[in-house]
Order: sequence, then C-alpha cells, then structure tokens
Amino acid sequence: MLLTYFLVRELFPSQPLGGGYSPTTRGATYGYQLSVISSLLLAISPWHLQFSRVAFESNVGLFFDILTVWLILKAFKKPWLLVLAAFSAGLSLYVYQAEKVFVPFLVLAIALIWRKSLLKLPRKYLVLGLLVGAICLLPLVKMTLTTPEIFLRAKGTSLTADQTPFLAWTAEKLARDYQDKDYLGLILDNRRVTYFLAFLRGYFSHFDLNWLFITGGEARHHAPGMGVLYLWELPFLVWGIYGLIFSRVGKKSKLLIFLWFLLAPIPAAFTTGAPHEVRTIRLLPIFQILVAFGLIRAWQILNKKRLILQMMLIGAGGLFFIFNSAYYLNQYFVQQNYFNSQSWQYGYQQAVEEIKKIEPQYQKIVVSNQPYLDQSYMFFLFYLKFDPATYQQLGGTVSGGFAENHRGFGKYTFRPIAWEKEVVMADTLYVGRPGDFSGQVKILKTIYFLDGQPAILIATK
Repeated sequence: MLLTYFLVRELFPSQPLGGGYSPTTRGATYGYQLSVISSLLLAISPWHLQFSRVAFESNVGLFFDILTVWLILKAFKKPWLLVLAAFSAGLSLYVYQAEKVFVPFLVLAIALIWRKSLLKLPRKYLVLGLLVGAICLLPLVKMTLTTPEIFLRAKGTSLTADQTPFLAWTAEKLARDYQDKDYLGLILDNRRVTYFLAFLRGYFSHFDLNWLFITGGEARHHAPGMGVLYLWELPFLVWGIYGLIFSRVGKKSKLLIFLWFLLAPIPAAFTTGAPHEVRTIRLLPIFQILVAFGLIRAWQILNKKRLILQMMLIGAGGLFFIFNSAYYLNQYFVQQNYFNSQSWQYGYQQAVEEIKKIEPQYQKIVVSNQPYLDQSYMFFLFYLKFDPATYQQLGGTVSGGFAENHRGFGKYTFRPIAWEKEVVMADTLYVGRPGDFSGQVKILKTIYFLDGQPAILIATK
C-alpha cells in the first residue's frame, strides 16, 4: 500500500488530470489525491486481501514489481538508486514463476519509454546496475543449465503439459482435412495454431468482467459469491480508462500504466486454469490507479452539478458502496469458511488427531493422495510433527513432472485407494475420501467439512 502511494506520486508528480484546471493551481493536488486514493483502494482490495493475509509468494512478487518500477523512476533524480532497482528486479525472479516472464517485459517497457532519460544517467550507474542484475541472474542461469527440475512447476501448469486430451480434437480435424484434401484446414488445424488460440483465450479471459466482478475463479482465490474486485468499482474503472486515455497527464506515465495492464496477464496465458487470480495479481495496483482516476474525474463533474443532484448521487453511490463492502466482509470472514472449507484442505488436523488415538493398533496406515486430499503427506508430516531430517533420510519426496512421488514414512503410505481392488488386512487403517470406499467397510470416524458434507473417512476392514 505504501509503495503504491510513492509509485503514483512519482508517476503523476504535478500534472493535472483534466477537468479544466490549470497545472499551476491544481496539478499537485491531483497527484496527491490519486496517490492516496489508489493506495487506500489497494488496502481494501478483495484481490489483494485474499492473498496477502495468507502470504502467497505471488504477493511478494507484486511488492518487488512495484518497488522496481518506483526505484527506476526515482533513479532519474538519484542515479545510484538504479543499482537497487536492478537488485529488486533480480530478487523478484526467484519469488514466483510468473515473475520470470513478467519482470523482463516490464523492465524492457520502462527502458523503451524512458530510453532518453536512462541514457542521460551517469554511465557508471548504468554499468553497475547491469552488473548487479547479471550477478542476481547467475544462480538462475546455473540452475537452468544444471538443474532442469526448477522448471517442473512451470512445465506442469503450461498449456503443453497434458497434450493428449488437449490436442485430441485437433488431431481428429487434421485427419479429416487430409482425407478431404482441405489445404486451409491443414494450415489451421495443427497444434501450433491450437496452442496459439488457447494462449489468446487465456490472455483475454483475464479481462472478463464476469470473472473480475461476479464469479471469480478457483474457490480459494476469492470470497464466495463475488469476484476479485468490488462491483461498485466497475463504472469508475471504465471511466478511469476513458479518462486516462484523453487526459493531459504525461504520455510516458500513461503509456506505462497501459503497458503494465496489458503485460500482466501474459504469464498466466501460457498456463492451464486461466483466468487465474494468483498468476495475474500483478494487475494490481493498476486496477486501483484506474479506479482512483475515475473517482477523481467523477468528482470533478459532480462538483459542477446542483447541490440537490450532488446529494442524491452521493447518497445512492454511498449506499451501494456500503452494501457491496459489507457483502464482501460477510462473504470473506463468515461465509468463506462454510462454503470453501474443502478448498482450504479442512479436515486434516481433525483426522490426524483421531488417528493418533488408534495408531498403535495398526501396522500400516494408507492415506489417499487424490484431490482433494492431494499432497496429503505434507499435512500428516506437519500435524504429526515428524522430524524433517528423518524424512529426508528415508528418501523424502521425489518430484517428477508436476506430481510428487510420496515415499511415505513410518507406518504411513500415501497413494490412491481403490477399495474394490484392495487386499484389506485387519492391521491396516485407511484414510480417504467418501468416494474411495464401497461395499464392506467399517467406518471408524467421519470428518466433516464446515458445510456438513463428509470430508475424510477413517476406515478399516
């Protein structure tokens, strides 16, 4: 929030935002207003709160993005800050995978927009900044060349991760094109075009108003019953975009805002699951800046209207703001636990507490690792307080593709449960989902989600 304030102050230091006021009388006031409103909007943003409160690493990446841009802009006045900007940009690449794509684009955009100003800086700071950036990149380059496993996450979420179902339809069309000698079809119905179209769909899906304001994406990425932005922000967002395009603000600042806005979804567009709130969190604080711009423009126009009309519009807008904000607070702090407990892996702690009571009675404990119990080994290690060093000595977790091979530890084995094929022994305890069990099964304990639906079953022969 504080960095957003300083960034906006640097982008719009003393320029009028329009509305017929002269730069000398009202320009500085607007820069201050825009900074304050933008930072306040970020502080109450549902998108920002959703990930900052649980410390998602993407939120740390956003911090370094804003810091990098602010330091570069400040470096035009204090050139030595360019070294810190390079260091900040270098650190961001290690925080989150999407940063490896977005940050180079962002830095390149700034370099092109302010190329003349950059070239006027003392050469020693330019060289030193490049040197610091290169040093930051060295470990990443080394790992890229020697440790291909660092890209397992990226490969597992990319559009090319699971080619068979993705390209099945294209393969069928391509076969018909060969049979029918459809030469245009042979050009269009191939995997390269398919991937490109999938990229475009993923990219533009992040500007879907329904996703942004109404539904959101994955359940744990937004409060239930709403998107990642307040509905009351929509008219001011549209107004802000329109107003910024035709405003008298500096062309360079305006260009950076819109390029940031357009570049942010690119990393997520290469992956499955688009639109994706975590991978595009760097759309903040651009949304807040545009909404703030729209609010100021709206106030300028409203200020010229009659008092009675002002009171009516402010009253109606204020009521909608209060209702929308109160609705979000209720959905986030109250309803989310009820509706989305499954998405937050609820039940592991309760299940482990029950298993501890009866663990001595069994020689083997089989735990499902299928969604929504995927990566269950981590929760059992945590709640059982199993020694990490001992786990590593036993073999640890071997990554492969996007999945992990859970070697297990002690009595615990983590794998899919196919009850009809299991050779069930009396000394074996099973922990799984309701759908993992059928036929003859003795349920010892059922753990329920907060909405009352069964979550985890503890069973045996």
